[in-house]
Amino acid sequence: MNETTSRGAIDAPQTKDPRRWRILWMLGVAQLMLILDVTVVAIALPHMGDDLGLSREALTWVVSGYTLAFGGLLLLGGRLADVHGSRRIVQVGLTLFGASSLAAGLATSGPLLLGGRVGQGLAAALLSPAALSLVVTTFEGEERNRALGIWSALGGGGAALGVLVGGLLTAGPGWPWVFFVNVPIAVVLLVGLRVSLPTATRQRSRGAVDVLGAVLVTSATAVLIVGLIRAGETGWLTTTTALSVAVAAALYAGFVWRQRMATVPLMDLHLLIRRPVATGAVLIAVATALMITVFFLGSFYLQQHQGFGALTTGLLFLPVAVATMAGANLTGRLLGTAGARTMGVVGLVVAALGMLVPSMVEGVPALVVGISVAAAGTGAVFVVASATALGQVAPEEAGVAAGIVSTFHEFGASIGAAVMSSIAAASLLGGELDGFARGFGAAAAVALGAAALTAVLARPRPA
Repeated sequence: MNETTSRGAIDAPQTKDPRRWRILWMLGVAQLMLILDVTVVAIALPHMGDDLGLSREALTWVVSGYTLAFGGLLLLGGRLADVHGSRRIVQVGLTLFGASSLAAGLATSGPLLLGGRVGQGLAAALLSPAALSLVVTTFEGEERNRALGIWSALGGGGAALGVLVGGLLTAGPGWPWVFFVNVPIAVVLLVGLRVSLPTATRQRSRGAVDVLGAVLVTSATAVLIVGLIRAGETGWLTTTTALSVAVAAALYAGFVWRQRMATVPLMDLHLLIRRPVATGAVLIAVATALMITVFFLGSFYLQQHQGFGALTTGLLFLPVAVATMAGANLTGRLLGTAGARTMGVVGLVVAALGMLVPSMVEGVPALVVGISVAAAGTGAVFVVASATALGQVAPEEAGVAAGIVSTFHEFGASIGAAVMSSIAAASLLGGELDGFARGFGAAAAVALGAAALTAVLARPRPA
């Protein structure tokens, strides 16, 4: 099996370990670091571009390179944890993440910076599923529910905390420190977990690791992102763009073929084509793309066009973070009575209305209010997506479904950044402001389209 949570590779002892809560917090901080590294970089992007002379395409890849490697190799990371043991893979992931963060902070050119970011994404793909596996296998019963609640809260707070941390570090010691700060954290966690984690006591999973499948799906998404980014210069209806889409489609088809033929596939396609899982996966990708739109376009608008510093920009994003958590919390309370379809449609419509504000009204107040409203809707969609995809699968399928949702989450971020970068191409590096309005307008259209799709696909759960 290729689950990221319920595994044949069990690395925790059967008896309760007195160190289990300490282990949970260390693993939770590691996951927080991985999630934070998406939004913490968004605030620093304009400064990276100025210092290293990066083009719009290179700046987009600073975001997409990380999320692409993270999402594309996530299922492979889970499978490696099955085969080699979660304890070992967590240590490898932390070591690689610390080294890649150091390389990114020391980068003196775009290629070096992108190499560090891709290395971080690879490390995250190893670390995240292995860490979650250890959480699941370290706890049992009600304690497991409490542990997963803490895990989710720490991970969910990463995006919100990232905007403030990114502003503080960029305005203070400089943008390289958004990467350098990961190094001592990774070292401390590596030492602490090496001492605290029990050695494996149960048999690990056997079988091949589907490296070819991981290469195919990651390559397909990379080719698609290349075409989407270049569309900002070459145009959307061009031979170059069409060729990129065609090659990506062929590679995706190759991935599907590989999953059907592989003895131990990365992704259970039969599970993916189930309506609830497919709907949840699409929703999580849309919600993440909308979130990236807010941070990507908002960061450039506030810093490049309004002249705000990184710290002020980070503070202006705090209402966005609060609104996201509030929307998620309210939806969690209402989901049982209102239903996933209703809450999903409402969340997406709210997100669309919020995005429309900065697309039609210029100025900082309109931007902050609009993206905060959009964030509340996006927070609701995150909850609905997870509940839809995971709420109707059997316990033994939960790990596979969670891996699918996580993969679509990262791909949504990669593709969202690429699309918005091209739509707002002329505005990101100075000049006219129309690109920002087009970007937010396009995001509103995507949200409304997703709302219509959700109304059709997200059927009420049978009584």
